[in-house]
Amino acid sequence: MAKPPVGTSPRLLLWTLLVVYILNFIDRQIVAILAEPISRDLDLSDSQLGLMTGLAFALFYATLGVPIARLADNGVTNRSRLIAVCVAIWSAMTALCGLAQNFWQLLLARIGVGIGEAGCTPTAHALIADSLPPEKRAGGIAFFGLGIPIGGLLGTVIGGGIAQTLGWRAAFYVVGLPGLLLAVFVWFYLKDPRIGRAAPPHAPAGAPARLSMWASLKLLASSPAYCLVLSGASLVAFLSYGKGVWVLVYFQRTHGLSVGQTALFVGVTIGIAGIFGTWLGGWAADRFGKTDKRHMLTLPAAGMLLAAPLLFMAYQVNDWRVAILLMILPTVANSAYYGPAYGAAQVLARPDTRAMAAAWIVFAQNLIGLGLGPLLFGALSDMLKPEYGAQSVRVVLYFAAWAGVLPALLFWLGARALGRETQTKGLPDAGVAHAG
Repeated sequence: MAKPPVGTSPRLLLWTLLVVYILNFIDRQIVAILAEPISRDLDLSDSQLGLMTGLAFALFYATLGVPIARLADNGVTNRSRLIAVCVAIWSAMTALCGLAQNFWQLLLARIGVGIGEAGCTPTAHALIADSLPPEKRAGGIAFFGLGIPIGGLLGTVIGGGIAQTLGWRAAFYVVGLPGLLLAVFVWFYLKDPRIGRAAPPHAPAGAPARLSMWASLKLLASSPAYCLVLSGASLVAFLSYGKGVWVLVYFQRTHGLSVGQTALFVGVTIGIAGIFGTWLGGWAADRFGKTDKRHMLTLPAAGMLLAAPLLFMAYQVNDWRVAILLMILPTVANSAYYGPAYGAAQVLARPDTRAMAAAWIVFAQNLIGLGLGPLLFGALSDMLKPEYGAQSVRVVLYFAAWAGVLPALLFWLGARALGRETQTKGLPDAGVAHAG
């Protein structure tokens, strides 16, 4: 593997991308802790909350992510500067959320956030895969993925604290505007490792032609392992995004916690557990997948199966302190999929489709997960309100807890398929890399 240009190192790249992803998730998820005060102020229904926190963002985020990934895979695109532009757009639109005076204005601002964030994850995964050796990629991607729980934690704590003292509008300003400074830093100081790398005088004989957007999907879809990983990750996202919004509402409605208390006690606990789980998943994938690729997905499969009954118990108990304690292990287990799933995607991807391999999973995760999770959870809560009243969210979460068994099954099947494909093709790093 060629070394990055002078002035760039894998460590600098990883830490910079981690900060970018932390801010990405702060701006994306802060709306979850602010959902209840926004609902009261703007008189929104639970279905409108679900639409605003989920589908409105995800539709544009998921749809635009694929063509932006195609652009990122173009050999002449400066992927670092592409990320810088995306950071500037989503940060400005987050700040604009604080100016919204009604549902439609807020909806449009959230769409803008989704447009900006669409180019981050696939592009970052491609940068990481090009900067690290194969045996360290799952760990590197998991390190980047720490931005999810860290950003979720900070967004919840900062958003809840500011909303408690200064109101929900101020929270959007505080987390949105600093991103413009980060965009400037990324533009000037983060280097794309392939920019400045000497290009070969001609393509090697037999080298595969660069694939179109749909051809990349067709090639990846020919891999059963990739399809199972994509399906499992999408179900995890559906449940995680749905619970991410409504478990915070649940603690406020059912247990009577304030916005600030929910941010401090629930947000911090879940955030720390998620950080550990994300790191653990990447470490386990690199450690146990080194000799047998099947074991890249063993931890998420087993962990999610064990998490379901504990999470159900957490939603049943009436003491909020016990409920939070019972959520710790399930959160660790449910967060451990990120490095293994996206790491497996890079194992199965051609070098010139690395961003696309990540982008199709991001597309499915966000359209199904972020787009439908909060919305359907909210719609189901509205349907159950006539019978269960304020406890309707709690009943929805009961179903969500046991549904976690489904992605566990998909990851278990995906692990077996990943082992078969890598052995059959005899490729330790890429199962479909040279197919076709």
